[in-house]
Amino acid sequence: METNAAELLPTAVVGSWPVPEWLERLKTDWFRSRMSRTQLDEIHDCAVTAAIKEQELAGIDIVSDGELRRDNDVDYLLARIPGIDIPQTGKDFYYDYYDARVRTTPRPPASAPGLGLDADFAFTRARTDRPVKFSFTGPFSLARRVTDTVHADHGDLVRAIAHVLADAAGALRDAGATLLQIDEPFLAGYPEQIGLAVEAINIVTRDLDVSWALHVCYGNRYARPLWEGHYDFLFPAVLDARVDQLVLEFARKGDEDLPVIERSGWDRAIGLGVVDVKSRTVETPEVVEARIRRALEFVPAERLVVNPDCGLRNLPTAVATAKLRAMVDGAAKVRATLT
Repeated sequence: METNAAELLPTAVVGSWPVPEWLERLKTDWFRSRMSRTQLDEIHDCAVTAAIKEQELAGIDIVSDGELRRDNDVDYLLARIPGIDIPQTGKDFYYDYYDARVRTTPRPPASAPGLGLDADFAFTRARTDRPVKFSFTGPFSLARRVTDTVHADHGDLVRAIAHVLADAAGALRDAGATLLQIDEPFLAGYPEQIGLAVEAINIVTRDLDVSWALHVCYGNRYARPLWEGHYDFLFPAVLDARVDQLVLEFARKGDEDLPVIERSGWDRAIGLGVVDVKSRTVETPEVVEARIRRALEFVPAERLVVNPDCGLRNLPTAVATAKLRAMVDGAAKVRATLT
């Protein structure tokens, strides 16, 4: 687990940053062939740079690129994987999902190792001196958005995509990444398949000498949960996952699952969600402080990372920034009382 200055309770973001309306319009223009790729790349460079600076100004210890180059959590990756066919690449709105289909078993690209994610990371790494967390959607969730008439066993598709992502992770490591996060936003909707998801996650993480986080939420498309439930479905299978940290949502759902984490035998880090990204109400530092102190009854401070429930994409920038500042201030209040 990477921290800033070895402090207890480091603060982090989960991944995505708010997409302002002007950026939504320009991204949609590109999908409607009204803008060149070069123009869009320049716009993305400016947006990512600004997102990094906003996180720094809010006091975040571990920053991200905001995932602002991505149209959504799935298509940015699927469109780059050989073997995945996307018949229609235009979109009415950039955030829509492609109609993706399996043409042949997915494989790592020969001409562009890393799916281009290593270049995205390098851009971010060059613009901040803080630790960087780089996230990408995991194989289980990616496979849920693909029509597959090639494989008789759906698990074969999940495992094939996992090998592609493992290749990308290696390229990220070679580019200097030290903290990688796998996002599985669809997993909560298919709890009976946790075993397959863990198998695929372990293919991705392999033996790479980086810190790995696994983020599991209940969905965050248009700031709405897709499912409800409790994190007990993760256990005991997730104990076999070769990851160093579980990043979970607690602010929206409450802390009922904290005892689940304790009695499960999980002895690695927990990314503690302390601000609700599905609400525009800004938490106070005192609310954040109380949530952290509650968690400390179940998880020691040296194994806690403080973060939002999920990505910030659906919030206005001003609200997201205010929530992060409250999160940083609340964590500081608790940290000041720890020895």
